[in-house]
Amino acid sequence: MYPKGLSSPLIFHPLLLPSLLSSPSPNALVQVAVIDPYKQHLVSQACTEIVEANKDPLFLTGVAFPSEYPASPETLVKLTVYDAKDKNQESVSKQLFSFLGSATFSVGDLLRAKDEQLTLSLRSSDGVCAAGTVVVSRLKMGEMEEVDVDHITTDIPSQKVNQMVVFYISLLSSCLSLTVFRNPVCKVYRFQTVDSKWMFVREQMEECTLSFSIPKQLLSLYIQEDMSRVQDLRELGDLSPHWDNLRKEVMTRYGGIISSYQETLAELDKITGHSFKPSCCKAQKSLEFIPINLHTQRMRVTCPKKTDAFYDIVTVGAPAAHFQGFKCGGLQRLLSRYEAEKKSTAYQCIYYSPEHTAKAQEVLSTMSLLQPLITSLADQLLQAAHEHSSPGLRDALKNLSDKTEQFVHTLKDELVKSALLALHAAQPGFGLPGHSPAASVTESTVVCNNVEGSQTMTGGEGGLLQPKHQDSIPHHKEYDEEEWDRVWANVAKCLNCVIAMVDKLQEEDSSKQESVPEQQLADVITSHNPGDWREQLCPLVTRLKECVMEVAEKAKRAMTFVLLQEAACSIPQGFLLQQRRDVVFSQALAALACGFVMRLYAGMQDKGFLRQLHLVGLVAQFESLLSTYSEEIGMLEDMEVGISDLQRVAFKITEAKTDELGDLQPLVCGRRDHFTVEVPLPQLVFQTLPEEIKEGKPLRVFPVLFNVGINEQQTIAERFGDISLQERINQKNFETLEAYYKSLSEKVPLECLPCFQTQTDIKELLETLGQNVVTKKRKNVEILWIAGTICRRLNGIRFTSCKSAKDRTSMSVTLEQCALLRDEHQLSKDFFVRALDCMRREGCRIENVQKNIKCRKYAFNMLQLMAFPKCYRPPEGTYGKVDS
Repeated sequence: MYPKGLSSPLIFHPLLLPSLLSSPSPNALVQVAVIDPYKQHLVSQACTEIVEANKDPLFLTGVAFPSEYPASPETLVKLTVYDAKDKNQESVSKQLFSFLGSATFSVGDLLRAKDEQLTLSLRSSDGVCAAGTVVVSRLKMGEMEEVDVDHITTDIPSQKVNQMVVFYISLLSSCLSLTVFRNPVCKVYRFQTVDSKWMFVREQMEECTLSFSIPKQLLSLYIQEDMSRVQDLRELGDLSPHWDNLRKEVMTRYGGIISSYQETLAELDKITGHSFKPSCCKAQKSLEFIPINLHTQRMRVTCPKKTDAFYDIVTVGAPAAHFQGFKCGGLQRLLSRYEAEKKSTAYQCIYYSPEHTAKAQEVLSTMSLLQPLITSLADQLLQAAHEHSSPGLRDALKNLSDKTEQFVHTLKDELVKSALLALHAAQPGFGLPGHSPAASVTESTVVCNNVEGSQTMTGGEGGLLQPKHQDSIPHHKEYDEEEWDRVWANVAKCLNCVIAMVDKLQEEDSSKQESVPEQQLADVITSHNPGDWREQLCPLVTRLKECVMEVAEKAKRAMTFVLLQEAACSIPQGFLLQQRRDVVFSQALAALACGFVMRLYAGMQDKGFLRQLHLVGLVAQFESLLSTYSEEIGMLEDMEVGISDLQRVAFKITEAKTDELGDLQPLVCGRRDHFTVEVPLPQLVFQTLPEEIKEGKPLRVFPVLFNVGINEQQTIAERFGDISLQERINQKNFETLEAYYKSLSEKVPLECLPCFQTQTDIKELLETLGQNVVTKKRKNVEILWIAGTICRRLNGIRFTSCKSAKDRTSMSVTLEQCALLRDEHQLSKDFFVRALDCMRREGCRIENVQKNIKCRKYAFNMLQLMAFPKCYRPPEGTYGKVDS
């Protein structure tokens, strides 16, 4: 499902004959170039790794032609073999490399060759003397065997082969993958197994369009939410001068945020064609909402007589507010300090705890959902009454009752009552005699009278209560603090009246049918006025809707007043922190959405995975390599809060309107306290999903973060500083991961989980992780290894981060890939280090470095690497002092 397409990859394993060698064994490498058929000049395509001091070198690195390359049988490929005199240098030039020989062949030659393998003679620079031999093989990986190329002959025109290649690519790249992933970089290798056979490995790294689309959607939602908050503040009505001045200042602050976000959104809308933010732009103001260097990477392994295996990972720079800086720390520290200071400076406003403000947000969100829903269900009830449909009436009443009871339960909270009293005290009329004509529900209690089968509602002077839409808070000092209890209770009373009327109507209808002779029943049914039910229900339903609206307006004002206090107490620091939190969350959500889509596409045919997805949800494990020293402490504090905030996110799978790419883009909706990411799928794919997912059940994600610093700054922190932040993060998230596994074990058979060669029980792995988390050990990277293993065993989503996802992240990803080859595919121990160096020198990660800083060197120096765990050190010649 996730993109698999490669055009014909070629694996090179040259054999340099002794006749070539007039000096000791060379440090050989092969440069691959394509001869442009139109301009007749060489276009450099790839380069193998350097095989040191070997007369018969065996190359592990293959060459993958990009899918967009116009291959044809006439396409010429030139191989040039060099002896690397200085293997620590990165570029092939005559000054650094000694030319050994070259050979040229066409794509058609390779496709027609027996076993798709060519043996070519290397020629000296004058093109006369034979300087050795090189063997070229075409790599077949799984699906490539489905492509029949045996029929190709010299007579086949170029266009025909191009069509074949295009068909092959389209066959392997589904429309799903094309929706959000683009610009693939592919590398291929072959490594030897313990039984002396060969495995073929392909890396594929891609950008993700969600890097930009998710932040842009979030910015729009932030703007919409803050504009709505400003409007709510305006609708609080008249306030005393003190509170009115606070309101104006808060509205001014919101206006500043809205203006800033609109400006950022306008700048992002100007950017076209880019799918990732390079690490060198991490502190750029206009791009601060965009995740740093977000890429997906998939390793595909083909082994003899075994099913192909896939291993996915998402790499992204640590979600952090780089533009705002870390002089005073990151979000975790800033929020703790801010909360303490807010209590001491709350003299000018009423202090509400974070729990109270969160509750106020929850009440507002719930009301915004339930009030229009109740209105709609009430109308459905009246429609069923109009149609004289007993089943329809019962169903509509049940739904209406459920949602109305949920509405009442939400508002039955002391916070709402106390906030109404506080708002009353903040109004100009407080303490003065007066009376509000709007307290209609308080003054006139709704009563249901059931007399001789008839039911009416009385209020005030005995007539039907009329809706009042003036200020619902009474402006007199005799304000009864129990008024709110009576107000929301009236909603329940109105609902009871509706229920009683429906029961009465259905009983009357049933008794009429029983008392009429059978032969007259049809006449009675046809002569019955279907408007009778609606006429009797309409006043009661209308009153219910009016009561719900009136209660919602009161509660909305009360909760808006609570949020006004929270905002007033936090000027200006709270607004700055909210902006910082928005930035960090935006980066984290873009990465999570990318990982979720990648994992969903990969697991679409796995029924066990889909069952786990809707019954429990997925674990999303973030691996961080940040140090707990200097600025990176602030980055880690930002990242901790950003990852934790992802708990407020749910995913929902929807059916796309069409199969056009525009209709397959993930959409974000909601507000800061809860966002939903909708992932549209084509109709045919959507129909294969379990019913629970198709019905729109929210799909949960459980984010966990584990951090172990590995660089020289972490050495300083461990010896002279403080690593308590890292210890606390690891312990807290271990408990979250343990709780997830417990929930999963209770709801999903463990047979649904993927099978691995390593038979260690997940429970045992968790115990080992717990022991490592509490063990005092410097740079205990086993925490990261075990956590990553558990995540894969749990069908989870894997993320790896450092400051820019470029250098330390590359070391981690390549190490994890080689460990998987060793543990799951029997990679020979003799090949482990070679494979690791090969991936780091020639693989996708060095291409990632090139994309970010236009230089093929990891940003390490020798002194730094001395502090790294050995397995995280790159091969010589691949690192140096560069601007990153």
